[in-house]
Amino acid sequence: MRAAPTILHLDMDAFFASVEQASKPSLRGKAVIVGGLGPRGVVATCSYEARVFGVHSAMPMAQARRLAPNAAYLVPRFGFYRTISEQVMELLRALSPLVEPLSLDEAFVDLEARGVAWDEPSARLAGARLRTDIRAVTGLTGSVGLAASKMLAKIASEQAKPDGLVVIEPGSERALLAPLPVRTLPGVGPATGDHLRRAGIHTVDELAEAGEDELVRLLGRAHGHALYAMALAHDERPVVAERETKSVSVEDTYDVDIHDRTRVGLEVQRLAERCVRRLRGAGLSGRTIVLKVRRYDFSTLTRSETLRGPTDDPTVVREAAARLLEAVDTTGGVRLLGVGVSGLADYTQEDLFAQVAGEHAEELDEEREDDGPAEEQRVPAERHWPAGHDVRHAEYGHGWVQGSGLGRVTVRFETPDSGPGRVRTFRTDDPGLEAVEPLPLVGRRPGGGEWASASGGQAGEQG
Repeated sequence: MRAAPTILHLDMDAFFASVEQASKPSLRGKAVIVGGLGPRGVVATCSYEARVFGVHSAMPMAQARRLAPNAAYLVPRFGFYRTISEQVMELLRALSPLVEPLSLDEAFVDLEARGVAWDEPSARLAGARLRTDIRAVTGLTGSVGLAASKMLAKIASEQAKPDGLVVIEPGSERALLAPLPVRTLPGVGPATGDHLRRAGIHTVDELAEAGEDELVRLLGRAHGHALYAMALAHDERPVVAERETKSVSVEDTYDVDIHDRTRVGLEVQRLAERCVRRLRGAGLSGRTIVLKVRRYDFSTLTRSETLRGPTDDPTVVREAAARLLEAVDTTGGVRLLGVGVSGLADYTQEDLFAQVAGEHAEELDEEREDDGPAEEQRVPAERHWPAGHDVRHAEYGHGWVQGSGLGRVTVRFETPDSGPGRVRTFRTDDPGLEAVEPLPLVGRRPGGGEWASASGGQAGEQG
């Protein structure tokens, strides 16, 4: 382990909710919950104002509504979150070539790689400067942990929440870890935690006292050995700049079980096309097509087919997914469907696939991605207005959807750098209303005054 706290862990505070508050002045300082809004939806994240009521990530949305009925409930805007995330990641890459993203809002940085930090004062200065830069560029806040290992840096950032910086100085690790619950350590999930609890082990100190032999007996050689090392604060894992993508997949959970076999087949085709768009966006192709089906009784089945070579052809993926579906019984109903591609490569072998019909198959598929299947074009689809998403009205300008239903959509007209805006209601088919891309966030209030975070510095992601 290092002699200086030069590994940095950044965790953006309540990232999705903070982005929503930053882009919607009327929601700043208020309870905001982001996630799936259907009967089976779950909370992706929520602001600290919502957590006061007991709401937390991964909670069923129905339960969140009971706890915080007056909160703002929004559908995620993942494309926008990715845009903001990339701005943050660019700031991290300016610090070091060794940046290991863990998710859109979380990453490790090796501060020694470019000589940015070499001891505790220089590391602290780099962390403070990063937090200032993130605030200036995005208007959001992040919590920073600094330590001599990845495990400890992550623990430090959790202690820094919200909107803070914590340094764990080398030599203090064992004393810091000792009273913490075993679930604090990486790799200790609910099942392992319960297993240890039944053995009388609740804290990291008790984990260390149990000894390596006992942990190997309880958890197996690999897990027991690794956990014992972490209990002693030993973590030699390096910061890895590139994490290899092993698969690309998409899935949907349905509010009401799908019983109609034809509808299930159409959903699988749609998911296959989405999966290919994501695959192509990453410049990848793959050999193995995977179908995931969760049935009415929560049993989950996966079926896979390995092709003769990698492909990113939508027709090939659709046909493979359809063949896989033929082997699955969906009689009782389906609550979740997913299509994925694994065995990834950065090249294709389209010539291997005789099942691709016609030399213009790819052109036809691109047209369908833009316009939808020909038979669907004959009947205009009902316009859908997800809560929280951006719209523009020909007369009133830019706004966002507060809610919709019964043929009406309610819009609040405001922008990231305006004050709270007025609310108006329209018919869902109002010709003056259109969906638009989000406006960029601003890091400072009009007039030069800075806003620390969407909730006055009280926003933090639960780990």
